[in-house]
Amino acid sequence: MEDEALADIADRLYAGPLDDFVASRAAAAKEVARQDKGLAAAVRGLPKPSVAAWALNMLARHRPDVLDALGDLGARMRAAQESLDAPALRELGRERRTMLADAVDTARSVAREQGRSISDAMASDVEETLRALTADAGAANAVGSGRLLKVLSADGVNDVDLDGAVALPGLLPAAPSNRPAGTPSSAPKAQAATAAKKRTTPEPASQPKPTRPRLEAVRQTPRPASPPALEKAKAALAEAQSAEEEAVRLAGELQDQEEQARTEIAELQQETVELRSRLKAAEDSLERSRKKLAATSAEAKQAARAADKASRTAVLAQERVLRLRSN
Repeated sequence: MEDEALADIADRLYAGPLDDFVASRAAAAKEVARQDKGLAAAVRGLPKPSVAAWALNMLARHRPDVLDALGDLGARMRAAQESLDAPALRELGRERRTMLADAVDTARSVAREQGRSISDAMASDVEETLRALTADAGAANAVGSGRLLKVLSADGVNDVDLDGAVALPGLLPAAPSNRPAGTPSSAPKAQAATAAKKRTTPEPASQPKPTRPRLEAVRQTPRPASPPALEKAKAALAEAQSAEEEAVRLAGELQDQEEQARTEIAELQQETVELRSRLKAAEDSLERSRKKLAATSAEAKQAARAADKASRTAVLAQERVLRLRSN
């Protein structure tokens, strides 16, 4: 019952806002201390997650379908690695790159909805952890728990290090094996080896065997890598080759974009020269028009004054004519 109570409290804490974690943890411990001091101490010992781990916990609780899809992809990739299916690994690698990008975008969105944005560096940590999820069933189990404490990393060969990665690891459901379904287990071989070591009856004494130089040379020759290690190495090689092909393709696209950008820059520079030339011509024309306007304005004022003077002269002449007629 205490384990269930602790798991319930942990689930509430790791589902809440990151900035409120410490205060919520203290309040939860205080609440249960009246009935169970041991439980209160266990609650106070729950670690605060990193920002990236918190974002992944939010993704696990609000968009578990994203993690389920990546987990399914990881199972398919491990099956392809086991069968050394290089074409399938390359195709699944491309699919994983697309799914990881979409998953990181979703994690950013969910984090914003929960009141906190994550930086580009944190987004890279989120992507690295989700990549580990696809490589290791234990990592998938840890991320899906919603109690992740730190980011995870996978090298493609060894199991993901989950030490200290999740709160209350002993209360999580058992993770499925990384071995694809239908793969023969190595347990019978291990049991046979153990049984052989336990034999205590000495073999009957035998006469010294003659020296066999060729046999001794064969025995001294280093043994080839064990099948599991060789398969993992081949799978890692196939994935590396897939990544190389994708990198070459991306480099080619970027080179094409660079050349296109250079062409556009050259065209824009030429257009800029032409526009500057047109601007200079327009400025010269504007200056000439301003000068012409000034001259025309002066002439118009002079003509207006002359017209006013002529009008006054005409009025005076008319008045004189009228006076002369009246006499």
